[in-house]
Amino acid sequence: MPYELYYWPGIQGRGEFVRLALEEAGADYIDAARSPKGEDEAVSALMAAMEREGVIHPPFAPPFLKDGDVIIGQTAAILLYLGDRHALAPKDPVKRLWVHQIQLTIADLVAEVHDTHHPLGAELYYEEQKPEALRRAKHFREERIPKFLRWFESILARNPESDVHLAGKSVSYADLSLFQIVEGLLYAFPRRTKAVLAEVPRVAVLHQKIAGRPRIHAYLHSGRRLPFNEQGIFRHYPELDG
Repeated sequence: MPYELYYWPGIQGRGEFVRLALEEAGADYIDAARSPKGEDEAVSALMAAMEREGVIHPPFAPPFLKDGDVIIGQTAAILLYLGDRHALAPKDPVKRLWVHQIQLTIADLVAEVHDTHHPLGAELYYEEQKPEALRRAKHFREERIPKFLRWFESILARNPESDVHLAGKSVSYADLSLFQIVEGLLYAFPRRTKAVLAEVPRVAVLHQKIAGRPRIHAYLHSGRRLPFNEQGIFRHYPELDG
């Protein structure tokens, strides 16, 4: 039985972290957001799945993954589940917890990225909070991007088994997620991100290595990988890149 992944159509968003894990695993899955009947049908399927009666553990928001009768919400929890099932996390319990911790830190970074263009709230348009976004983005560019990427660089440098993986000696879902982070930052803040990547060579190499993995490479060059756009989490507003 294939997995069923539910997320908003038309954007990569948080659902893309799950897609990358499913693609790397070669898992059979149905992506409800990519309905051949269009975005309206995809939204209808998403809302029907969220509002289904009789679900003991209903998800709060997408993304969520359905595996038979099991429904998992929250990106980090979904990846924890897939990591165990598809060898995308170390078997050692301490290392397994460490990968989960890294993923939760990535979730913090994703939230900060979103707040650069919507610092006052998602209910307002970007144009309604542009002065605040300029201030928030300046701090994010100058302080937070280097702080996060240097932290990932230090993790890679301290891994005794491999300096191209965040934990253990083989690829984990955290590696895939860091790849997506770099991709998103290069889209949203290309000038600043390229400058910081020059200071974190291990992160840059990991990004290149993940892009070259056969299944990921095939996915990135398929029509199933949506391009970044100004409706998702990573948005390119030139004025926010300084």
